[in-house]
This record gives sequence, C-alpha cells and structure tokens, in this order.
Amino acid sequence: MVNTSQYKQEMEQELDSILAYWMQYTVDHERGGFLGKVNNDNVPDPSAEKGLVLNARILWAFSAAYNLTGTPDYLTIADRAYAYITTYFLDPEFGGVYWSLDPDGKVANGRKQIYGRAFCLYAFSEYYQATEIHEVLEHAVRLFNLIEQKGFDPERLGYFEAFNRDWSPMEDLRLSAKDANHPKAMNTQLHVIEAYTNLYRVLPEPLVKERIEDLLEVFDRYIIDKSGGHVGLFFDENWQPRSPLVSYGYDIEVAWLLQAAAEATGGENWVEKAKQWAISIADAAGEGLDDDDGLWYEYDPEADHIVKEKHSWPQAEAMVGFLNAWQVSGRDKYLKASYASWEFIRQYIRDNQNGEWFRGVDENNAPMAGQDKAGFWKCPYHNTRACIEIIRRLT
Repeated sequence: MVNTSQYKQEMEQELDSILAYWMQYTVDHERGGFLGKVNNDNVPDPSAEKGLVLNARILWAFSAAYNLTGTPDYLTIADRAYAYITTYFLDPEFGGVYWSLDPDGKVANGRKQIYGRAFCLYAFSEYYQATEIHEVLEHAVRLFNLIEQKGFDPERLGYFEAFNRDWSPMEDLRLSAKDANHPKAMNTQLHVIEAYTNLYRVLPEPLVKERIEDLLEVFDRYIIDKSGGHVGLFFDENWQPRSPLVSYGYDIEVAWLLQAAAEATGGENWVEKAKQWAISIADAAGEGLDDDDGLWYEYDPEADHIVKEKHSWPQAEAMVGFLNAWQVSGRDKYLKASYASWEFIRQYIRDNQNGEWFRGVDENNAPMAGQDKAGFWKCPYHNTRACIEIIRRLT
C-alpha cells in the first residue's frame, strides 16, 4: 500500500529541488529574463532564442509554487519572469505576445500561436493570485479578449491554431515541427481550457464560464473517442479527425484537467461526466504503460507502431492523472500506478547527478540524445505542476 504522507513529503522535496535548479542555472544575468537553452551538463547556450512558452511556464511555475508555499525566493523569480514578458514579449502594435525573441529581446518570430497566448494568460492569472496587482489581471483580460476575438470559432466552437503577427491567416499552423498542419489541435483546446479555468478562479465572469463549458462540449462531442477512451489529436475546421495517432501522455493529462475545469465552473452535469472521463481515459492511457511502469510516448494504430521513448512530461501527467482516478474511484490500483510513475521518474528520468529531469529516455532507459534540461519546450511546468497537484491533493 502506498504511504500517502510519504508521497506528499517526497513531492515537497522534489518541488524544491526542481525550482532550485531553475533558479541556479537558467537566470540570464547578462541580458535579463532567462536563458533560452541549458544542456544536460548544465552548460547554457547564450545564442538560443527565448521562447514564449518557456517564459510563460516559468512565470506560472514560480507563481504557483509561491501560492502553495509562500517561499519569497519563488516570488522573486516570478517577478523577474513577469517583468521580462511584459517588457519584451508584448506586441504594442498588433496586440498579444510574440512567439519568440532573440537572446537580446528583439523579435525573432512574431507569429500569434493561440497556444502561446493561452499559456501567457494561464501564467498571468496565477501571478495575479500571488500579487493581486490589478495591472496583471488587466493583461490577462486583454489576452482573453484577443483569444476570443481572433481565435474562437463561433460556428463550430473551439479555437484555431495560429495567425501571422498582424493576425492575418497563415499557411503553416503547426505548433512545432513534429505536429500535423491542421486548423484545430487537441493540445491547443486543452491548454485554452486550462488557462480559462485559472482565469475563472480570479475572474468568475459569465463569458469565461461559457467558454469553458463550450470546450467541455468540444471534448465530449469531437475529441474523446468513446469507443477506445483515447483523445484525438488533430482536426479540420469541422472537427473531422485528421490523425490516427494515440498520445498516452495527452490521454492522461486530459483525464484530470477536464475534471478540474468542470469543478471550477460548478456545473454538476459536467462534473459527473468529467469524473467518468477521468476513469475511462486513465484506463486508455494505461495501455501505454511498459512493464517498468514508464509510459510510452506515442502509438500509431494504423502501422501498429509504438514510439519507444518515454518523455518526462507524460510520466509527470501519469502521476496526477492516476492519483485523480484513485480519488474519483477509490480503487487502490490507480494510487499504486501514480506512485509507480514517480518511482520510474526517480530511477530513470530525474538526473541525480546534475539536477532536474531529463527530457526523456529511450527504450533502454538511457537519456535521449541531443536533448536539453531547459529549452523552447523543456520547461518547469509538467513536473512542478505534478508536485503541486499531488501535495494539494494529499494534504
């Protein structure tokens, strides 16, 4: 049987360890903000671009950790992140936030990715909880309004992927090079609903609630495969599926985040439905567990092929998603699965020599080659959020 008090204590220690790493190795003392890349040996790349996702997630992580612990050093880093974003990432001409900057803070890529706006809104909402500075909430509201004005699909619901800097249509809508080029992606919908849920906690306005419920409808109607329990990844404008791929990490992340969104808005019907999803989708994600309790990255059912990598973020999501399934169902197997994910992380994903977590491991559980501890996508988000969620849930 899992000792939940011990589990919570280990998460408290891990949260401190992760954030200590980011405070020690990623602050850019020369040019402000944070370094764009730090490799597995903790060597920075001063030439790396500074991505919006990285900076927004740093702001969220340290704000959320401060809100949990009250540790002053965490608020100091959050202050730094907020100052850098509002000084350099905000677009004064067309509104919104740039996708990336060069190391000196000049615009490198001005595209308007709705996913990026959502993460910035998510971070501003969390930072507002920490500071209660009205300007922060004003920035959050402006981002919400922009997402609604530019990204929302009033006919078919959900949000489009991306626009040029001036919000004109663009050809390449992909979030990253590995993604498919389609107008709507599950990943964007998920993090818009996460951001709106966080905003609703500090600004319980009817339109925010309505959009959260719209997105719950989108997941219910189009994204969740009722037959297999997995979530679809890419869609056309009319929500027709455009990819057969199964992402076990996205499955388990959806399993608990949708329940959090439903509970924030208070709709009993949605809460009950989300609790059912929490179990069925967690079971579907569990199909991707290896014998060592690590979660495989991706499966292509058409080719019957598993991508035999175990990235760090799906393991973090498994910790929370399975713990949530245990809380909903009372079945000990889910609690055991949550702690087993943590044990896998502790053995293979966490770098016990140089700190933080590797981005992932290969099929032999060796660190994936050519990856970084900090980078455009490798951020203190999934792992700190997992620690914070488990601490809160086991308190």
